[in-house]
Amino acid sequence: MPQSEIVSFQPATGEELWRGNICDVDEAVARARAAFPGWASRPVANRMEMARRFANEVRAAADDFAELIARETGKPLWEAKTEVEAVINKVEISISAYMERTGQKKLDSALGGSAALRHKPHGIMAVLGPYNFPAHLPNGHIVPALIAGNTVLFKPSEKTPAVGALLVECFHRAGIDRDVIQLVVGGPDEGKALVAHPDVDGILFTGSAQAGIAINRKCATNPGKILALEMGGNNPIVVTKTPKVEDAALLIIRSAFTTAGQRCTAARRLIVTEEMYDATVEAVKNLTAKIIVDEPFAEPQPFMGCVIDNQAADQLTESFLYLLSNGGKAIRHLRRIREDAPFVAPALIDTTAMEERPDVELFGPLLQVIKVPDLDHAIAEANNTRFGLSASLIGGSPEDYNHFWANIRAGIVNWNQPTNGASSKAPFGGLGLSGNHRPAAYYAADYCAYPVASTEVEQPRASLGVGFKID
Repeated sequence: MPQSEIVSFQPATGEELWRGNICDVDEAVARARAAFPGWASRPVANRMEMARRFANEVRAAADDFAELIARETGKPLWEAKTEVEAVINKVEISISAYMERTGQKKLDSALGGSAALRHKPHGIMAVLGPYNFPAHLPNGHIVPALIAGNTVLFKPSEKTPAVGALLVECFHRAGIDRDVIQLVVGGPDEGKALVAHPDVDGILFTGSAQAGIAINRKCATNPGKILALEMGGNNPIVVTKTPKVEDAALLIIRSAFTTAGQRCTAARRLIVTEEMYDATVEAVKNLTAKIIVDEPFAEPQPFMGCVIDNQAADQLTESFLYLLSNGGKAIRHLRRIREDAPFVAPALIDTTAMEERPDVELFGPLLQVIKVPDLDHAIAEANNTRFGLSASLIGGSPEDYNHFWANIRAGIVNWNQPTNGASSKAPFGGLGLSGNHRPAAYYAADYCAYPVASTEVEQPRASLGVGFKID
């Protein structure tokens, strides 16, 4: 019997949090199609004002919003609060980006006419959201899409539908029509239906590489459907010569274990030059042992919460055992802290001796350590991946960083900063299995509207000088 509803549970406690009926995708698309002409024809200034009202609604509900995020994801309350702030701040950033990247222009034209550049919305955009940032990441697609004049169908992860429901409700409280932005409750089948639907004009996706590849294949014969695929990473953080070992260790911890390692920009591989290896690994090991892992509302506040569910925790445990049994050397074991909930201790494992390191995104607090002779070998090892989202260099001179920047394959390249230190005022995206050259954040405006070039004269006027007989 097909599933009729989605139920969300709090990962830290196992308690039921929310339930809702699975949506009819065809009906939702039909409503979005009917609402599109009216929304698209509104002045862009009006759509921007509605987006600002949405930000005010989120601000008014900030405490409840943060608590809900913490309960549904298991992340600490302090981190959930930063996510709500990011949702609010996204509005003004998106308005600035739309005005800068899709503004109207008047161009020179002959014969007393004019030429113009304007932008149009695509139509219906399906936003498929992840569970790690269930408000901020889909919101980064939704707000630019609405400002551009698209209608939006938002399917949150089936693991975090409650946050998705509140996010959409804030848009409705702001006065945006319920058919313009809709919540599509469902699982993988509903996601596939949105991707395949002939009346959906674009897919704005954040999630795993496997799911992104499947979406890309499904739409390969339909070039008219725009895809923005924001996928994962097997991200390297490289340490070379520096006297600031403790600071380097802090940056590594922030890169690898913030959000319990459940960030697409999280460091998965710590690549250390030989001269820095012993001191760096010792400092990281000591600092990792001090990390507090606890439920979202514990006091003192933990640095890390749980991962999203027991299945994710089991997969991480299996991955650690695979690395260990294929040449990896444990520095700090990955272990389940509680049998009844997905709390795992952050782990470090040296995989230098492994003949073939698996090029996969291990989505959790599991950091592989690789020793290399020098910076050139570190860059080669960092590039030894099909992904290309984020990379950081810790230490080195300006010349070293220039060399690193010029040769590393990633869409985000940082120096003496964490791998997850991306700015919403810059483009966010990668290459390879990390994305399809449609960066989000400040560049989201680029895939939410398409350019239209026009030449215009008030009265028809034409002449032909070659190839006609003279009367």
